[in-house]
Amino acid sequence: MFTGIVEEIGTVKNIVKKGKTLVMTIQATKILEDAHLGDSISVNGVCLTVTDFTKNEFSVDVMPETFQASNLNSLATSQKVNLERAMAANGRFGGHIVSGHIDCTGEIQSVNAMENAVIYKIKIPIQFAKYCIQKGSITIDGTSLTIFEVGTDCITVSLIPHTRSHTILGSKKVGDIANIEFDLLGKYVEKMLGMNEMKKESPITTSFLSQNGYL
Repeated sequence: MFTGIVEEIGTVKNIVKKGKTLVMTIQATKILEDAHLGDSISVNGVCLTVTDFTKNEFSVDVMPETFQASNLNSLATSQKVNLERAMAANGRFGGHIVSGHIDCTGEIQSVNAMENAVIYKIKIPIQFAKYCIQKGSITIDGTSLTIFEVGTDCITVSLIPHTRSHTILGSKKVGDIANIEFDLLGKYVEKMLGMNEMKKESPITTSFLSQNGYL
C-alpha cells in the first residue's frame, strides 16, 4: 500500500524486453536505505517487487498485464521515474490510499501556467470518468493529486511548484502518457452497490425456494 507521496526521482539504468515482459534496473538512493528482497516499490505508480538491489540501484520484473496496462512499456534508459516505498505502519498518511495497481493510462491534452500553479488537462477512457469527482483524489504516475474539474472523458489537476520539482510530472508535456489509478474507495463502493442491485433483481427469493421444496 502506498500514499502517492513521491519520495525520490530515479533513473532507468537498463531495460531488457522479452515480448510483453521486461526486466528493469533503476538507479536510486533514498528508497534503498532500508531495502530488502521482495519489498514493494511504486515505479510511476506501479507496485513492483524488488528482485535484486545494491546501495544505488534495484531491479524489478514487469509482467504482461502491467506491461500492457501502464506506460512502463515505453520507458527507455536514462528516463526519470517516480519512486515510493510501501507505506510503513508508523508513517504519516500524506496522500491517499494507493494500491499501485494501474487502472489505465491517460494522455496529457494541455499544460497551462496559472500564477504559481500549472494546470494539466488529461484525457482518460470515458468508462473511468465515473470514479472522478471534483476535489476527489487521483494518482497520476504515482503522485497523489486533487481533481479540480471533471469532464466527460478528461480530468484537470493542478501542480504546485514542489510537486513539479519533486516528481516527473513537472517535465510532462502535451501528448505524454501517464499512469492513472482511481480512488480505491470509489471502486469498492461501486462493487458493493452493484452487488445490492443484483440481490434486488435475483429471482431466487424465499417464496421461490419454498415453492420448489428447498424450505
